[in-house]
Amino acid sequence: MSNTVTTPLMPAPEFLEGAGFRRFTINEYHQMIRDGILIDGEAVELLEGWMVKKMSRGTPHDAVVQALFKRLLRLAPTGWDVRGQSAVTLGGDSEPESDFTFVKGDESAYRDRHPGPADIGLVVEVSSSSLRVDRTGKGRIYAHNGIPVYWVVNVVDKVIEVYTQPTDTSPAAAYATRNDYPVGTAAPVVLDGNTVGTITVAEVFG
Repeated sequence: MSNTVTTPLMPAPEFLEGAGFRRFTINEYHQMIRDGILIDGEAVELLEGWMVKKMSRGTPHDAVVQALFKRLLRLAPTGWDVRGQSAVTLGGDSEPESDFTFVKGDESAYRDRHPGPADIGLVVEVSSSSLRVDRTGKGRIYAHNGIPVYWVVNVVDKVIEVYTQPTDTSPAAAYATRNDYPVGTAAPVVLDGNTVGTITVAEVFG
């Protein structure tokens, strides 16, 4: 099933500013990690300047992550690597920690930095309790940074939602196209406009 996304994206919580809350830059966020204010690997991520607590992961979520990891890794073509549950540094003071990211190069390319927009071909978020945030807030961030393909692996409904064609690079960016792949279908893995393979949805969700 294919449909165009028309749902408005979740706005950033500007009402928090001036009420004892503030946004942080990526540099400030990194400095807090270096200073030990945030422990490396702590369950937070920086989204549009806000430090957001990551959702707890249940058994179905982790089972889907493991199933996806094996299948995505097998499909990685020469010149691409799959990073699991690692940060990417994006414009707009965002450093989300996606479940999977197809990036150009190998691990040696990212020893001193996280991948940026020019390095990324596909981002995958496995979503159960975080479904609204992943569809809207993170969807806006990835579209704003021109990430060409974004998957929301919807554990609740057992559907892989594939978002493509980011509309622009404005703060209100969105994906123009959404294709849903339910159980009984296979989702194409597309990098640089080329389909490098498919993933059978039933195998992902068991």
